[in-house]
Amino acid sequence: MQLLIPSPSQSTISAGPLTIHFYALCILIGIAVAIWLGRVRYAKVGGNADDVSEVAIWAVPFGIIGGRIYHVITAPEKYFGAGANPIDALRIWQGGLGIWGAISFGAFGAYLYFRTHKTSLTYAQLLDCLAPGVVLAQAIGRVGNYFNQELFGRPTSLPWGLEIDAPNRPTGYETFETFHPTFLYELIWCLLVAYLLIKLPGSIKKLVTRKGDIFALYVLAYTLGRLWIETLRIDESNLILGLRLSVWVS
Repeated sequence: MQLLIPSPSQSTISAGPLTIHFYALCILIGIAVAIWLGRVRYAKVGGNADDVSEVAIWAVPFGIIGGRIYHVITAPEKYFGAGANPIDALRIWQGGLGIWGAISFGAFGAYLYFRTHKTSLTYAQLLDCLAPGVVLAQAIGRVGNYFNQELFGRPTSLPWGLEIDAPNRPTGYETFETFHPTFLYELIWCLLVAYLLIKLPGSIKKLVTRKGDIFALYVLAYTLGRLWIETLRIDESNLILGLRLSVWVS
């Protein structure tokens, strides 16, 4: 069967002594898109777009740290189990950022900025302006998961099955070649959520009446998709009552 999604031939590119990881590049592009769209939306509702750029200096580092902490918590054996190297927990460029840790810590970093600086709009208005760009950044970040051959789901024979090289197949799945591309499912879902948040059909606008409601809608819409996508994944994760931690979070 002709594979629609072959495994990537490489995950890095070298330029002299510099090694560029495609995963890290996708994260940086996503951050840039989120800031750009956030500035546009913030200015459109009467704010000073520079507020968004300045708050990003606080929110982005908080978000990256929080995302890594969440990832390590969901799969601690990978870093602190038998034969593991705890230093790997610091190697973010190899993949592994939990979105809820990133969003929670990033929002907290933004909150600290708003508590200590004079801004043109409120914190809730900022969150509303950033929401579509954040979910777009998530979509772009999922492309990085493709290059790292990670965050795929159960084996499948569907035409869009993702080919995974033998060294990257989880224990117990060594004989399978193609898997659900759950990173792609989430990418598509994130694009749909971003479109929804930007366009906001009339029926939804009637529900979005308070500052912060658009951000709340982002959380609701994203988790609805993440809930079923998460049940397809087979990478290591802590289980609670037989379900993955991220399923409970969603």
